[in-house]
Amino acid sequence: MKNQLLLRGCALIVIALCFGIPSVTHNIGGFAHPGPGLFPLLVSCMVGLIGLVMVLRTWFEPAQPMTLARKHILIVLASLVGFALIAKHANAALAIAYLVFVSTLAGADYSVVRNLKICAVLIAIAFALHTLLGLNLRLI
Repeated sequence: MKNQLLLRGCALIVIALCFGIPSVTHNIGGFAHPGPGLFPLLVSCMVGLIGLVMVLRTWFEPAQPMTLARKHILIVLASLVGFALIAKHANAALAIAYLVFVSTLAGADYSVVRNLKICAVLIAIAFALHTLLGLNLRLI
């Protein structure tokens, strides 16, 4: 029996290493003057730490069998592909709404009210990134 928590933790550690190792080839800099490698290194360290905690938890929790829900994976992939296509051809607000409403179909409970709240927060974040950082996002 494959332990679900162990496999998830190991997958996160591998992903962290795949982004963390190449990031050290760039200038890291410091917190006062960060280089292009600092942010990916910090994020990969956090992801790796989460993976390590998940692996360590396997010693204290009973093993759970690994299940592969192909339907849920396809739903999430469809939401990501749709997000990219809608954001490219229409606008980011519609793409965010599509992503939220389609990806939550893979969950156990579906709530339109919760999805609307998530959409509102994500669109507000996108608007803040557009306004404050000048990112080129078509929101309207």
